[in-house]
Amino acid sequence: MQKLNQDLKKKEFEQIYLLYGDEPFLLSSYKKRLKAAIVGDDEMNSSYYEGKNPDLSAVRSMAETMPFFAERRLIILENSGLMKNSSEGWTEFLDQLPEFTSVIFVEPEVDKRNKMFKKIRERGYAAELNRQKDAELKRWILGLAGREGMKMTADALELFLQKTGDSMENIRMELEKLIAYCQGKEGIKREDVEAVCTEQTANRIFEMIEAVAVGNEKKALELYYDLLALKESSMRILFLIARQFNQLMIVKEMAANGAGKDAIASALKLRPFIAGKLMNQARTFTKEQVREYVELCVQSEEDVKKGNLNEKMAVELVIVKISRR
Repeated sequence: MQKLNQDLKKKEFEQIYLLYGDEPFLLSSYKKRLKAAIVGDDEMNSSYYEGKNPDLSAVRSMAETMPFFAERRLIILENSGLMKNSSEGWTEFLDQLPEFTSVIFVEPEVDKRNKMFKKIRERGYAAELNRQKDAELKRWILGLAGREGMKMTADALELFLQKTGDSMENIRMELEKLIAYCQGKEGIKREDVEAVCTEQTANRIFEMIEAVAVGNEKKALELYYDLLALKESSMRILFLIARQFNQLMIVKEMAANGAGKDAIASALKLRPFIAGKLMNQARTFTKEQVREYVELCVQSEEDVKKGNLNEKMAVELVIVKISRR
């Protein structure tokens, strides 16, 4: 991101940019900032193509059209898939790009061996924008709060991140609610976070598995009913339970091979804090149990699809069976 920020500050731009990674907020933010800096609000000289396999001839025709009463023309291609399965002609298109045309690609996934990816790195700049680490998120949160004249205690910040997860868009929305709630107060405290912030479904699933792990069937079922009250579907909850046990299987295998919290967090694309909690949770199950519970989730889904069980009952039975192991 440092290179992007420098270009925006100096107003000196590459002709071609690729924004890629798994943090949608950063992808969207830098796409908008680059567009605003390169062509401003000039819609006449900017074109947007969304979706896989864009029409090369149409894009080329637009790229070769002189900008109308402006210095530059901008073309944005999003979710094109060209960084994984590029078609013939696209690398030549970039080589023949007129000097007055800039291009921004926005892609959630890339193959760094791909010809288009290599060509963009040769002719322009490829910026990887992934989910941020805890320390970076905390600095960002405190910075946003600070701009509104708000301070946040350390324990409030920790709880806030636990509730929101690491999605920057979700963090931004929850922080806006929190700042509005705390107007007129000295700062943001833990009790304010408890009062205002919505806990993510994944966090409740984690709590549910923790309750299951210690055999607390009553609490696990209460958390399940809470999720249903929040309009989460039973089948999505079943999917999340299965996903968590899949993660526990990976954690157990990695930990047995000597992997630490940071390595596990990197492999599973989780915050180190969450990876540490998963490691603790994994110790309460054997490998055989974890595998059995993944299979139980799969079988329960099959039972629902075949009409042998309704969705709500299927998940209840999974929770009860694991709790009573």
